This record gives sequence, C-alpha cells and structure tokens, in this order.
Amino acid sequence: MANRIKKGDRVVVLTGKDKGKQGDVLRVEGDRVVVSNVNIVKRHTKPNPQAGVAGGVVEREASIHISNVAPFNAATGKGERIGFKVLEDGRKLRVFRSSGEALDA
Repeated sequence: MANRIKKGDRVVVLTGKDKGKQGDVLRVEGDRVVVSNVNIVKRHTKPNPQAGVAGGVVEREASIHISNVAPFNAATGKGERIGFKVLEDGRKLRVFRSSGEALDA
C-alpha cells in the first residue's frame, strides 16, 4: 500500500493527547510518523562525548501511528483523506478526496 503521508507534509492529529494539533512530518518510519511539536516526551539520556550529546533529561518528539494523523487541507482548514490520481504520463498524484485538488505542488 502506498504511503499517503510523506516527509514535509502538514498534518493534523486526529486522536490522543495532542488531538487537533498541527505540525510538519519530520520522519516516516514504516507505519509511524514523527510530527514536529506533537507527542513531546522526556527521555533520560546518558552523556556521549564522542557524539557530542550532553545528557540529562531531553524533551523530544515521539512517533505516533500514521492512522492517527491526516493531511491538512488549507482550503477547508481541516484534515482530510487522500486518494491517488494517475496522470496520462503514468505518474501518481496525491489528491484530497473531498475536493479532488492536488496535494503535491
């Protein structure tokens, strides 16, 4: 199944403690995504001088399941579902299901 969400997409969180928050996708890891400023957790990190890591309590984004986010449609101001349209030259284009307008520039 083709991924409907890619790195750099603006998404809105549908469920969980951060419901309604928006952010950009930083990474896609299989069926999970890491979204900027969403699902912030505190990690106790050991110092690693070789890697330049100071250590201590570090706040960072944890991954959330891809089914709990939806691409944000700026035209409607909501998160919406994604479909695919195949162009004449064979390329696949991601489009919003509600309006049919393209997600990719």
